[in-house]
Amino acid sequence: MKILVLFYSAYGHIYELAKAVAEGAKTVEGVEVEIKQVPETLPAEVLEKTGMIKTRAPFAHIPEATIQDLAEADGIIFGTPTRFGSMASQMKAFLDGTGSLWAKNSLTGKVGSVFTSTGTQHGGQETTILTFYPVLLHHGMIVAGLPYDFKGQSRMDEISGCSPYGASTIASAKGSPTENELEGARFQGAYVADIVRKLKS
Repeated sequence: MKILVLFYSAYGHIYELAKAVAEGAKTVEGVEVEIKQVPETLPAEVLEKTGMIKTRAPFAHIPEATIQDLAEADGIIFGTPTRFGSMASQMKAFLDGTGSLWAKNSLTGKVGSVFTSTGTQHGGQETTILTFYPVLLHHGMIVAGLPYDFKGQSRMDEISGCSPYGASTIASAKGSPTENELEGARFQGAYVADIVRKLKS
């Protein structure tokens, strides 16, 4: 049973969540987990001017995915930062290239899930995930969120990401993701992997 954690990250917050999602998925017996990233679409000079050359360096070693990686996975957990309330263009460009998978029903019956990050408390965490899910549904995937079994999303003693739709973090220069947000990501990874295990059995 194979879980693919597929992400795009500009400043590392989504990468940190992706690692936590993978940790959670690995706790389910018999599940193989792989982390990959979608290709960058911004020109090198833009990455240099925005400082993203440096912020992306810690995960430059993570291999880039191909659409075949999606076809070979039993479950796919997607991670993307929010761009004006929806997924980043890099992730959208990658998904727009999956028409051949759609034509063959290659993703039908696979489990799909999404996690995200925003730069502000109300910056579109829920809309990003909710507008991502139609892509998965068009592919015939089974959508899994982050159930309230994860008690951390009901906390009132701190400002924190995570919702029933998926794990998330409020990105900041320091202290992000929080431990609660990482726990949400681990829970989501284990939850998706367990669904995959049950479906495969």
